[in-house]
Amino acid sequence: MEQRISVLDCTLRDGAYITESFFGDAAIRGMIKKLQDARVNVIEVGWLKNNPHQKDSSYFCTPSDIAPYFTQKDGGIIYTAMIDWDRYDTDLLEDYDGSSIDAVRVVFPRGRHKEGIEIGRRIREKGYKVMFQAANTLSYSDDELLELAVCMNEFKPISLSVVDTFGAMYFDDLEHIVSVLDAALSTEIDLGFHAHNNQQLAFALCIRFVEMMQDSKRQIMVDCSLNGMGRGAGNATTELVTSYLNRKQHGNFDLNAVMDAIDIYMSGYHEKYTWGYSTPYFIAGMYQCHVNNIAYLQKNHRTNAKDMRSIIESLSVEDRRKYDYDLLEEKYMENQSRIVDDEIALEHIKKEIGKRTVLLIAPGLSTNTEEKKIKDFIKENDPVVIAVNALNPRYDCDYAIFINPARYDYAKNYRPEQMSSTKKILLSNIKTDGNDDELIINYNLVIKRGWEHFDNAVIITLRLLNKIGAKSVAVAGFDGFKTKYNESYADPNLPTLNPDNKWDELNGEIKDIYRDFKKSIKNTMKIQFLTESCFDEGE
Repeated sequence: MEQRISVLDCTLRDGAYITESFFGDAAIRGMIKKLQDARVNVIEVGWLKNNPHQKDSSYFCTPSDIAPYFTQKDGGIIYTAMIDWDRYDTDLLEDYDGSSIDAVRVVFPRGRHKEGIEIGRRIREKGYKVMFQAANTLSYSDDELLELAVCMNEFKPISLSVVDTFGAMYFDDLEHIVSVLDAALSTEIDLGFHAHNNQQLAFALCIRFVEMMQDSKRQIMVDCSLNGMGRGAGNATTELVTSYLNRKQHGNFDLNAVMDAIDIYMSGYHEKYTWGYSTPYFIAGMYQCHVNNIAYLQKNHRTNAKDMRSIIESLSVEDRRKYDYDLLEEKYMENQSRIVDDEIALEHIKKEIGKRTVLLIAPGLSTNTEEKKIKDFIKENDPVVIAVNALNPRYDCDYAIFINPARYDYAKNYRPEQMSSTKKILLSNIKTDGNDDELIINYNLVIKRGWEHFDNAVIITLRLLNKIGAKSVAVAGFDGFKTKYNESYADPNLPTLNPDNKWDELNGEIKDIYRDFKKSIKNTMKIQFLTESCFDEGE
């Protein structure tokens, strides 16, 4: 008999991490219908949670909450919902009557399979099929895999899925785990695989899983989601998996229905939400790290990739797999603080500036379009000219201050002559030991937290100037952000420090940070905007 390869689509379940479960009633109903039309074998319609079901959400409390989302069930398809092994009260589960889901999939962590199986017994008593997911299967020893198989053989669920929770597997990891389980697991139990795309291997690992199981008598199941929608780096994509199975494994999936589901429902989510491969989620995969740690560093500190890697690497293996935000903050501060003795550097800058006016050349486009005005100011006022977080070859500067490592590296690589002829002021988050032409200032001396984008380079420079007693500062190129990134900067290739592209929100936040700074200095520093700026509200 030819092996049957099942596809489980988990868009409405795994994608709930992205939308906070609010897909919209029409989209939930429509996606289920399109996945039915595509002949997907298993449709995971969402989560079962203890809280009452809300309209538009794929979090349900009882199977009867789910029933209205089926236009007409297909008897050849299994409809399932997922529960966390310890986060759902199975007393809420109504007896199976065929009108709603057919199965419940229980996910459990390493070492909790017996508790998961006990939950499965209660579910089976209600008349539902039981499916299991062994989270972070990569962390299991061989003995633990064998024990898992023995317990599953006794219970006999319809499926057990291997899960690459952190997107950390390579082919040999998958091959070893699957070979151990396939040898020990009853052939009556389907073996599944759930991949994550942290290392851009999700689809390739699914192909390898299918290929290595071709000679097995066992039925297998591959998890995927439309456009790979899912937490962090996301999953293998339903469109790629079904296309591969059609072309290479005698599959019979309707790709037109899959494409309909994408065209009708997914484009709106792409406009609102972000998921899929990124360098930070690669770091999560490399270190088998919970994605919440990555999200915390991105949201609260906009941590660059090199620092993120260093921070995650400093965590123990066990700490990486959970999320302790207090510990993470502590590690972040250790990484960023890098305390240096900056007394001599501060005195040097203070002596250089004296009572002179300071001109800040920020990276905005107006430093190109208002070049004559800026150079006239320089000629008339003889200011100390400081380039802020970027170099513009149109201007000779006394100093260049760098707040961000990416901008510092970019200037070194793409403006080497100008960099070598300009004295540098660097924060200690970039380096702690400066060259002869580099002055290092403690990072924590000039930052103030309380905003998502707290590290604006111009305002940090103003704080530094205030620390050394500067009285008069002119600012050019502090324009504000336009609707497109390359419309905002004198150098359109300058590395972006705001990957969310929420420019209006960013402008509003910077304006608030600037107001806070102005309030703190109580008019001890005169600030003049030479070029038009959305942050200029007058003295």
